[in-house]
Amino acid sequence: MATQSSPPKLPDPEALADTFHVYEIDRTAEDGVRYYGEPLTESEQVIHRIAPAFRQRGYRVALKREMGEWVLIAHERSLGVDGIPWLNVGLAVLTLLSTLYAGTRWYGLSVLEDPTAMLAAWPFAAAALGILAIHEFGHYVMSRYHEVEASLPYFLPFPNVLGTLGAVISMNDHIPDRKALFDIGVAGPLAGLVATVVVTAIGVTLPPVEVTRGIVTNIELGYPLLLQGIAAVMGEQLEYANPQLLPNPVVIGGWVGAFVTFLNLLPVGQLDGSHVARSLFGDRLSLVQLAVPVALFGLAGYLVAFEGGRAAGLWAFWGILALVFGRLGSATPLDETPLGPGRWAVGLLTFVLGMLCFVPVPLVITM
Repeated sequence: MATQSSPPKLPDPEALADTFHVYEIDRTAEDGVRYYGEPLTESEQVIHRIAPAFRQRGYRVALKREMGEWVLIAHERSLGVDGIPWLNVGLAVLTLLSTLYAGTRWYGLSVLEDPTAMLAAWPFAAAALGILAIHEFGHYVMSRYHEVEASLPYFLPFPNVLGTLGAVISMNDHIPDRKALFDIGVAGPLAGLVATVVVTAIGVTLPPVEVTRGIVTNIELGYPLLLQGIAAVMGEQLEYANPQLLPNPVVIGGWVGAFVTFLNLLPVGQLDGSHVARSLFGDRLSLVQLAVPVALFGLAGYLVAFEGGRAAGLWAFWGILALVFGRLGSATPLDETPLGPGRWAVGLLTFVLGMLCFVPVPLVITM
């Protein structure tokens, strides 16, 4: 098969010659421009070496092996949103409904008795979804700033007492350097933390609610130092002598923000903490990732031994997830130039703030 010249803007085969020997180019494939050839180095290193040349020309590239042949597939990068993102919109609507329903429980309302009661739960839904949205749009804005292709947020509805499993964005692009990886990774938690502080500060000034029925009467929340500090500064309280009195559900929205922030800052897999730690420590992240499940299983063991097993299952579950996430790998920037002292300071501060969102027993359901 004869080597063909590549389409306009794409690298010519000669530009790849020291890494990938091209013997055919298919410009007609639906999934992008395809370079068929043979890697001249370890397959894991091929993308790392050639991706910058494609990125400079507005393409991202993937290496696959199909039917016994190696193929590089180049896709044109798109930083905008084409048309209406119906999946994002649909998930956002479902998550709004699920958080409204969850909110009725925290307000002690019954949807069965009055379906319109869901509308009264809008402050909780606005607090929880607002924090999640600001967190994810922090990632999205920095992705656009660094010209990294990223999706709009996907909200995750779930019919539990919180109404959601959070939100995620998808990055289908190469990360150009450690600076970009750091900025994208740290922007979400910091934006979410600011929103959490504002929401909690508002929530603690609102009147508590009296709940006499439903599952939330059997829920004990543990409040992290961040929320305790906000309440103390505002001269308000989070717990009441009357067991039927609960903090205003807007505070619960702030609790959701703090809990999600802590979990996202675990330095494993594709979580935000992993992006930040990878940009700070480079390949040494693998050692950090080994310590995370050990710490989580250790915490679960401590709770079994000294706290009657309260929340031990939660941390054991996250210990298992940490093992799985670690096996899936983390983001790898194309340029490994180390970060400067400014970003190091911001990164370490972010992890310290994340620890202020930690509480050993965050949630317990008693029966």
